[in-house]
Amino acid sequence: MATEDVFDQFDEEEQQVESQSFTKAGRKRLFSKELRCMMYGFGDDENPYTESVDILEDLVIEFITEMTHNAMEIGRSGRVQVEDIVFLVRKDAKKYARVKELLMMNEELKKARKAFDEGKFAGNEVPNNGNTSITK
Repeated sequence: MATEDVFDQFDEEEQQVESQSFTKAGRKRLFSKELRCMMYGFGDDENPYTESVDILEDLVIEFITEMTHNAMEIGRSGRVQVEDIVFLVRKDAKKYARVKELLMMNEELKKARKAFDEGKFAGNEVPNNGNTSITK
């Protein structure tokens, strides 16, 4: 084989490995794209090092796993409830405030969806009365 053929083969194998996006332990990378965007948003390079993203993803997954295990120990066994998460972060003011903010936003979205669905199906359309434009 010519040396160019060897390099071409190596490049193809390298691209296949990168596209698979798996960890060394064989676990699929779940948050790589989002973490890259977050890192860029917080001032990192537009294309951060893959190793940096991998380390952050490992930390995120470890945090989620620990929180889930702790929440399962606190509440009913085998279930994680919102109250359990709130209880776990109650002493960390920033996390607690963020959880409360997200819960309030979730409630607002539920109300908005409900109001939209009720308005859509209730038939609240104003009759046309011969006009060419439709108003509500």
